[in-house]
Order: sequence, then structure tokens, then C-alpha cells
Amino acid sequence: MVAALLTPWLFALVLAMGPALSTGARADGAVNGGFLAGAADLPLMPGLRELPEMAMVFDKPDGRLVQAMAVGDSGPAVLWRFYDETLPQLGWRRLGPGNFVRDGERLRITAKKSGGELIVRFAIAPGTE
Repeated sequence: MVAALLTPWLFALVLAMGPALSTGARADGAVNGGFLAGAADLPLMPGLRELPEMAMVFDKPDGRLVQAMAVGDSGPAVLWRFYDETLPQLGWRRLGPGNFVRDGERLRITAKKSGGELIVRFAIAPGTE
């Protein structure tokens, strides 16, 4: 009897979660790809996991300040290839390695390997070239 009552609710829950699961969210709450929580217009490379406790977001009259951090197993070459190919499609113009500008904002991405893990930092601030 209880199973018969729960089945429609479980089915509805699975249907509701379907879009979230297809955009990179996983059932365990981790994200594989998608966008940074603090910057919904900045993609998170598949294979990176954002560290939400390290994020800071401030909206100022002259622009936003965003700092975020993510970790993963990829190598730096894969990371740079992803962002060099993806960010221009979102309107970011590459100034140099890890440096991009768009609409009065400057994005700086830094990455380093530490203990076999790739640590990536994202910083968005008002600015141009």
C-alpha cells in the first residue's frame, strides 16, 4: 500500500530532477561542468569541482567582484584549451594566458598542480585591457 502511494511521488521527483541532472548536477550534489555558483555566466570545466566555501561575490556600482576556486584531476593544458575555446563563445576576449575581458570586466584564471590535484582560481573585477 505504501509503495503504491509513494510511486507517483518518486516518479514526479525523477522527472523534476531530469533537467538538473542533464546540466551537470549529480545526485550526490557534486557538479561536473555547468557554471560557477558565484558567476552564472562563467562555465566550470567538466571534471572540476567548485569549492563554494572559497567563493566571494560583491556587487558594486562600478561592477562585480567575484572570486572562486575549483579543484580537479585534469592537467593545465586541458584547462587552458577548454577556456580558450569556450570563453570567446560567451563574449570574452583573450588578452593573454588566463586573462580575458568582456563588457568592462576582467577575468583572470590561474591554475597550479598541488599533490596531484589541479587548483584553479577565478577572479572577475571591473576593468579593461
